[in-house]
Amino acid sequence: MSQETHEPNRKPRVEIDTVCNSKPQCLELAGVIRERVPEAEVVCRTGRRGSFEVQIDDTLVHSKLASLAFPRYEDVVTNVRNARDGLPVAKVAEQPITDCVLQ
Repeated sequence: MSQETHEPNRKPRVEIDTVCNSKPQCLELAGVIRERVPEAEVVCRTGRRGSFEVQIDDTLVHSKLASLAFPRYEDVVTNVRNARDGLPVAKVAEQPITDCVLQ
């Protein structure tokens, strides 16, 4: 008989590294997370050029540098809930960037 090693109701830490032009998305995602998982600690930090990296605790779940897209917010929230409940977190799906204008 195996014992569960999950720590339910943890306080997950979410770090979002971004740059100035993606700050609105960072604040929006942080707001969604805080609304749906109030016990989560969410931090927006300045990252590398072109970045929008989302890390939950010690796991990188999204990298705009690798995917060239923003994360699906619902998938991030699901992962934050999983971290809170002591369950594993996984890479999240991307939502395509649709409002980019090349000049």
